[in-house]
Order: sequence, then structure tokens, then C-alpha cells
Amino acid sequence: MVEHANLISENARNGVNHKMILCCLPYAGGSEAVFYPWKRHVNPEIEIYPVQLKGRGKRFDEPFYENMEEAVQDIFEQVQGVVNGRDYAVFGHSMGSLLAYELYYKMAEADSTKPAHMFFSGFKAPNRAGNTEKLHLLNHHLFKEKIIALGGTPEELINHEELFDLFVPLLKSDFKLVENYIYKERTAKMECDITVLNGKGDSMNAKDISDWQNHAAGNCKTLYFEGNHFFLQHHVEQIVRMINKTLTESRSYHQLF
Repeated sequence: MVEHANLISENARNGVNHKMILCCLPYAGGSEAVFYPWKRHVNPEIEIYPVQLKGRGKRFDEPFYENMEEAVQDIFEQVQGVVNGRDYAVFGHSMGSLLAYELYYKMAEADSTKPAHMFFSGFKAPNRAGNTEKLHLLNHHLFKEKIIALGGTPEELINHEELFDLFVPLLKSDFKLVENYIYKERTAKMECDITVLNGKGDSMNAKDISDWQNHAAGNCKTLYFEGNHFFLQHHVEQIVRMINKTLTESRSYHQLF
């Protein structure tokens, strides 16, 4: 994780790489591998940087985050090291959207380079994120039932009870981050355009989605895709094409000034 970030930063300092970076944050239980297929479709001017979270993927042996603040601090350190003054955007899905939102303000508070664009996928506006059911407090059996009902869990995991049981602590930890989240109202809105993505069959209501526009000083574009909460898994090419268009147009605009 650190080696990958250092390599990109070194390239940036040496003028080797001037691509825009797209920092990607996964959903609960997801790892950086969620975004590996995106690399086949991304514009050559954009570099995918899947953020590596504790307790999964290459960091599976590290302890889970205790709270949202710890998670955002860890992500902030990675992104700050990778960006190093370069243009970048952030994409988050579900839990990743909440992490991305808090990351924006962490970067702003540190007077670091702010993102050129934010993509929030599969999650309600942060001011509407409270009062959720505390799934992470359910017993092991009920929690697994709820997770399966939500969809998105691979069949091979559901059908492999021992493997699923190993996966549950990570999921519970991630759900705890989201379910214990306390929204803090900020006077300063995000100073970049944002794009909100949602599945047509997801459980969120119109207000959950439309409230995102209240957090952006710039434009807020909302896109709907066929599918439920995990529409992301079924529309990779379509989503990456949209990201390519959004970021290359945004970059061309800013380079005029």
C-alpha cells in the first residue's frame, strides 16, 4: 500500500506522470480489488488509484478501524501522499461515499489540494445518514440473513459457510462505521462539481438523493442505473465511460484558465 503510493508520488515529483488520479473507495466489505476491472476501460489520461483499507485485500492482517475518524485519517494520509499537487477526483460507493465526503473536508482542513470532482454512488446525502438500523449489533445468524437480503454478496460466499463466517467480522466493522456516523453540518460547501449515482431499485427515497445538491457549491448531477444497491457491479463500462467524459471535460475546462 505505502510502496504503491510512494511510487506514484515519486513519479509525480520527477514529472513522469501527469495523469489525473481517480481515488476509489469501496463499499462495506469491499477491497481495492473492486476497482481493478475499471482499469481496462479508463481513459489513458486518468489513473485509477484504489484506496487500500485496513482488514482486507493487501492489508487483511491489519486491525479494523475503530471509528470513522480513524478510517478517514488513514485514507487522507494515502491520498495526500499520492496526489502530491496533481489533479485528482474521488469516487466512493455506499460506505465509500461517506468516507469520500469526510475525506473532502479532511483535505480542505489540512489546506491540501482539493479534488476536481466528487462521485458519490449508492448512498444518501450525509445529512440523512443517521437513524439507521444498527445491523452490526445483531447476532451472527441474523446479521448474515440481513446481508444476504441486501444482495451483492457473491453466491460462492453465501454457499461457503466457513468462508462467509470469516467475512462477517469485517462486514460488521464496516457497518459499525456507517451506522455510528454522526453528521456535522459544515458552512462551507464542496467547491467542486459532484455526480451522484444510484440504482433505480435501491431503497433510498428521492429526498435522500436530492439533498446531495445542498452540499455542493458547484453543479450536482444525478444519474440512475438499472439495478439495486449493487448496480455498480453490473454497469462497469457505462460508469467508467461517464467518469472518463466527466473528468476529461473538467480538466480541459480548468486548463483554459
